[in-house]
Amino acid sequence: MTSPSTSRPAADDACCRLLPWDSAFFQRRIARVREGALTEHHVIEALGWCAANRIDCLYLLTDGGNSDTVAAAERHGFHLMDVRITLDRRVDAHGPVNSAGVRRATADDVEALRAIASTAHTDSRFYVDPHFPRERCDALYAAWIEQSCRDQSDATFVATQEDRLVGYVTVKIEGATGQIGLMAVASDARGQGTGRALVDAALSSMAAQGAQIARVVTQGRNIAAQRLYQACGFTTSRVDLWYHRWFTTPESSAP
Repeated sequence: MTSPSTSRPAADDACCRLLPWDSAFFQRRIARVREGALTEHHVIEALGWCAANRIDCLYLLTDGGNSDTVAAAERHGFHLMDVRITLDRRVDAHGPVNSAGVRRATADDVEALRAIASTAHTDSRFYVDPHFPRERCDALYAAWIEQSCRDQSDATFVATQEDRLVGYVTVKIEGATGQIGLMAVASDARGQGTGRALVDAALSSMAAQGAQIARVVTQGRNIAAQRLYQACGFTTSRVDLWYHRWFTTPESSAP
């Protein structure tokens, strides 16, 4: 399953693109602005495209330092939903070794993974946006981790305590970069080194596959995650802003 922020329709020359996966999952017509740097003209063009294509919600991801785009977007009804933090680090040649209690996920882990995922990602922009019903947000991450577990292009690792699954991390390799996708630890298992062990397992997997750079994205409001990644040697490389522009009210957009 492709994550909502990266799903792609067929290419065209429009200023925006429809996101089929997001639209089908949330049962709303959802699109994303193609470019992250916008002038007033570009914003007006995007809004016109949305009107012509009956879009309910338009996403915009822009560089946090682009004050002109931010000002133009906010003048036209875009609302800030998330500060997107990207962190990177080099992958050590031999990889870290502190991954005790972590193993590769199996099909038998899916239900436990879904249970953790449905409550673990509440810092995301989807939960912040009142137009998205909370139960659909829960289902989004449950479906996402299930697909990652079943998808051979992703590596999913799980952490266990006394035969109980308490956390997971997903890894995808793209060229020389290893990307941590989803990571979560059950609420009653936090503060016990589980997160660090999962990150170490992810880095070891990346090293074994020849990745040179490790990358992870988290939310600006998720201070605990940022501290974990920083403790694991990651440093912030980029700050972006997620905006949503709705053309319906929360009441009219409810299923």
